[in-house]
Order: sequence, then structure tokens, then C-alpha cells
Amino acid sequence: MSRVFQVTFDAHDPVALSLFWRDALGYVLPGPPGTELAEGEDPLAAWDAFLARIGVPEEARRTRSAIENPAGTGPRVFFQRVPEGKAAKNKVHLDVRAAPGLKGEERMAALEAECARLVALGARRLARHAPEPPLGAGHLVLADPDTSDYQF
Repeated sequence: MSRVFQVTFDAHDPVALSLFWRDALGYVLPGPPGTELAEGEDPLAAWDAFLARIGVPEEARRTRSAIENPAGTGPRVFFQRVPEGKAAKNKVHLDVRAAPGLKGEERMAALEAECARLVALGARRLARHAPEPPLGAGHLVLADPDTSDYQF
């Protein structure tokens, strides 16, 4: 039997990082349990009101955040505040697949376009790896806005 899972990231600013990944992946911020969000309603404001209503202190209200695939087909991504910095390379990271099936210069052009979009959202470009056939299709390495150490 398969299991449902979520991917969890430690972060300095979970809300800001969730907003970046929401926009990068086309995900959504879910509303609080039992809450139906109206069209255009701010889910962060709904969470703040919900957490205040159940007695969560203000300083603890933005220590966690999550995003979900709107079609329900991808994993939930959860972000949690941690006090410590990152000490080593990530063993797990997200690969944004912006050019599946493309090869050569067409692939690299699609990756460059996606890189520009993600940099505009707050990512930082770290490296470009040209195609190296037969196994290396070429890829770009970026860091998300939370810290220079997180790569995708």
C-alpha cells in the first residue's frame, strides 16, 4: 500500500519561503481547517485570525506554513521555522522540471527562461551545466530566497 507524504523544509522565514515556492510551483496556500476561503481572500490573514481565535500567541503564528497542489496531484510542502542555520549540503531538494522532453539548445533556452522567472521571484542563480551526452542533459542550479545554502 502506498502512503501519502509531504515534503518538509526547515526555514528561517517559513511564510516567505512558502510564498516563493507557491509561485514557483503553481501551488496554493490552503486555508485553516474548516474554513472555506472566498474568491480572492488572503489565506495568510485567514490563518492569522484562526490562530488568534484558538489562542496561539502572536509570536508563534508565522512559524509554519504549507502549500498544496491545487489539483491534489502533488505532495504537500511544509515549511517550519528552525533556530539553527544549515550545517551541510541538502540531501533532499526540489528539482523544478521546466524542460521535460527537450534536448540541446532548446532545453537550455527553456531552462534559462524558467531561471529568469524564478530569479524574478527571489531565487538566485548559482551555476549552469551544459549538456554532456549521453547522460547529462544540462541543467541550472539555483538557490531559493531563504538562504544561500538551499539549492534546487
